[in-house]
Amino acid sequence: MADFDSATKCIRNIEKEILLLQSEVLKTREGLGLEDDNVELKKLMEENTRLKHRLEIVQSAIVQEGGSIAFSDSGNQSIVGELQQVFTEAIQKAFPSVLVEAVITISSSPKFGDYQCNSAMQIAQHLKQLSLKSSPREVAQKLVAELQKPISCVDRLEIAGAGYVNIFLSRSYGEQRIMSILRHGIVVPSIEKKRVIVDFSSPNVAKEMHVGHLRSTIIGDSICRFLEYLGHDVLRINHIGDWGTQFGMLIAHLQDRFPNFQTESPPISDLQAFYKESKVRFDSDEVFKKRAYECVVKLQSGELSYLKAWNLICDVSRKEFQTIYNRLDVKLVERGESFYQSRMEKIVEELKQDGFLEEDEGRLIMWGENRAGIPLTIVKSDGGFTYDTSDMAAIKQRLQEEKADWLIYVTDAGQATHFQTIFSCAKRAKILHESKHRVDHVGFGVVLGEDGKKFKTRSGDTVKLTELLNEGLRRAMEKLVQKERNLVLTQEELVAAQESVAYGCIKYADLSHNRNNEYVFSFDKMLEDKGNTAVYLLYAYTRIRSIARKCGGDFANDMQKVIDSTVIKLDHEKEWKLAKVLLRFTDVMLLIMKNLSLHHLCEFVYEICTAFSEFYDSCYCIEKNKQGEIITVYPSRVLLCEATSKVLEKCFDILGLKPVHKI
Repeated sequence: MADFDSATKCIRNIEKEILLLQSEVLKTREGLGLEDDNVELKKLMEENTRLKHRLEIVQSAIVQEGGSIAFSDSGNQSIVGELQQVFTEAIQKAFPSVLVEAVITISSSPKFGDYQCNSAMQIAQHLKQLSLKSSPREVAQKLVAELQKPISCVDRLEIAGAGYVNIFLSRSYGEQRIMSILRHGIVVPSIEKKRVIVDFSSPNVAKEMHVGHLRSTIIGDSICRFLEYLGHDVLRINHIGDWGTQFGMLIAHLQDRFPNFQTESPPISDLQAFYKESKVRFDSDEVFKKRAYECVVKLQSGELSYLKAWNLICDVSRKEFQTIYNRLDVKLVERGESFYQSRMEKIVEELKQDGFLEEDEGRLIMWGENRAGIPLTIVKSDGGFTYDTSDMAAIKQRLQEEKADWLIYVTDAGQATHFQTIFSCAKRAKILHESKHRVDHVGFGVVLGEDGKKFKTRSGDTVKLTELLNEGLRRAMEKLVQKERNLVLTQEELVAAQESVAYGCIKYADLSHNRNNEYVFSFDKMLEDKGNTAVYLLYAYTRIRSIARKCGGDFANDMQKVIDSTVIKLDHEKEWKLAKVLLRFTDVMLLIMKNLSLHHLCEFVYEICTAFSEFYDSCYCIEKNKQGEIITVYPSRVLLCEATSKVLEKCFDILGLKPVHKI
């Protein structure tokens, strides 16, 4: 590997030198430095020749360092990644003067193979720039000629059209990989593990969670599940709104309504109504408003009675939030705005000392890099702090105290500009370093009603999340009764199925859409048992899990014994089609790593279930006689079902769906 590292450094240095040469060539095209006796030009031409020779030597060394074209049996390979490596090496050997990486895609049709290498056109263009004529098809032929050494995952290669290389996977390779899934489970892709902080959900104290919190909570939880599966150290942060002017208003109202709150727990069952009462007084009563501001000052100065009132209000909200999180099986660590109060004071002083703050009409503002966009308001004209202040304090705390490598903020797309500015200011203040930190704002569109407008109740109010979940439970039970599941399931099984369907369909309807887009919330559509819905997928999974039980014997009681004594054969086209879909799991994981969009996983799960349906309709797993007695069990096919259920189970876990064995 030392030679490889040395070669890589050499390549990078050469690339820098080539950029320098290209700059000089542009000058010569403009008539500069073209004199016959120009010593610099002669020197440059000699250097160019020398560099080309060095480049070919280094590229050859890298190809040799790559070694044999083999795929291990650990079950965690990215097929696309492996094929990219193999074809990139072939490009380097066949065209050492061309710096191009292979482009591998999944074929759109079985007649074009399973994968395609579409690099020939790009290589031909590069050759043309070097005054080397070669058609894309000739390029493809040279590539295939370099790939004469057997590739363990590839059965054959074909050149099609203008130069596409069609890649057909090897069935024996597929059989080995499916057996690996059965023996070792779903193995995590090999990636660098990071400390990741995900900021999501973030409701405000004294206000009920509503449909606006739905997407952040569901998307954030699934991103955390995904990253935790990959082995990252994930901290799930709930950055709740638990500080600010509204608490002075609430405390003043509490003192009036329940003067004995310090000794007797006040019966605040509806905090939302309590908040509205205090807001009406705040807006209409100047004396009350003045008291509210005084309460804020006393709270922020740490007076015990005011802290107790604040804690009491936060506790009521916290319990209501937790009820929702328990229902959705979402885990969070609360880290409210109050947590950053002392850190806000500190960062303001630091930004002042470093000269990053500017006065603007009484405010203290901070511009990001290149003074682009809108500046942050770090201190208001009245001396108070803002969301900008707390977000700057939070990003510093997360990177420096929590030692995070990667920060993810899951909020609506409307906050994209705000977070771009936060990131830019953090870079300018040398808090955020692009070389060692990754930051992502995971934005999402709003939830629409079936009328295409923002999702609201008939009266025009925001839909409460509790009411939404309750409605989901009611409709899920109606669906189960309609299918007469209440006649075959115990009460406990029926409730488990009800919750699985209700919460699963709400989560899946959200995640199955590209998060950047708006989506229409429709219980009728999400509870359909056909198409890309949670109901269809959960039913499919339950059916798959039931196959081994129906076989009886070791299939039902000792699957490991069957795995140890059976060799999978994928002879039927539908068996092979299903297996190829399952083998794409790692590639889907790596794709989501890049864009944090879970709809790719939903599409993958739906493709598994449709491929399984085709397989199950065409291939008997169990044969019965007219009396319904089992006469033949096909172990290889039953094991393919088992592998399918293992992949689905892992996908469901990442998506936050809870399948049940009976539904």
